[in-house]
Amino acid sequence: MKKVKKLYSLIAIAMIAVTLSGCVRVNSDGTPKEGFVYNYLALPAEHILDFIAKFVGGYGWALIVLTVIVRLILLPIMVNQMTKSTKMQEKMNLIRPQMKEIQKRQQNAKTQEERMQIQQDMMALYRDNDVNMMGGMGCLPLLIQTPVFIALYNAIRFSPEVSHTVFMGIRLGDKNLMLVILSVIAYLIQGFLMTKGMPEEQKKQMKFMILLNPIVILIATLQSPAGLGIYFFIGGIFICIQTLIINMYRPKIRREILEQAKKNPPKKVVKEVHESDKNNESQEIEKSEENKNKNRQRNSGKQNRND
Repeated sequence: MKKVKKLYSLIAIAMIAVTLSGCVRVNSDGTPKEGFVYNYLALPAEHILDFIAKFVGGYGWALIVLTVIVRLILLPIMVNQMTKSTKMQEKMNLIRPQMKEIQKRQQNAKTQEERMQIQQDMMALYRDNDVNMMGGMGCLPLLIQTPVFIALYNAIRFSPEVSHTVFMGIRLGDKNLMLVILSVIAYLIQGFLMTKGMPEEQKKQMKFMILLNPIVILIATLQSPAGLGIYFFIGGIFICIQTLIINMYRPKIRREILEQAKKNPPKKVVKEVHESDKNNESQEIEKSEENKNKNRQRNSGKQNRND
């Protein structure tokens, strides 16, 4: 679990770094320089916003429509990953008693060899029961959205029409604290919805993952114009809807996993005895035999002296 947390922390930090470092270099007069980010990301995003704005009556609504389009494209991927994650959670619940036994052994382990063997047992338990710690936790949605973040960030920054547009009292080119708060709240609600139906112990394990998304969104929206804040806020609402859909199907998924478990009960990991363990046991037996022989010799010597 620690490795999973580290991996997701790195992904989140990398996403923020890439997004915020995707800024286009500018000339002395503030105009953008020609380059890959501006030519192939910012300009197309600007043209798309111009096109949508003609039909919806402004750039604010254009940003909302574009967000919905991106989220609809991502919807099958997100639902598939969240379904996989739910299945993995249910499978882990079935093998949790064995996991606790292995964890107790790990706490009582005294040597490095014992710890390594116990880790192998834990990995074998996951492997034999088809449990993947990364199941449903793919980073594909983040990777897909990163170019969108960069494109919108620079399109809003370098398009006077977009940056100077006022939408519901908010200037799209300026930073806006209210959108930051709304975006973070949306992702906190999504994290809360994810824990519905989970055991208390599993909720504690998921606490880090639940807080990670709001933290990432907080950092990103604080550094971004309000137009990008709208994207994050509407995206957060969409993710809440996705999570509600998965929660509706969770009882069905749980029944499927339980039916599979009846047909194929969870496999138990048999503790293996290695050659080193055998050698240690034989050495201990030899020592105990030597001690017994010495005690016999002492006792026989005392009896001879007494005679």
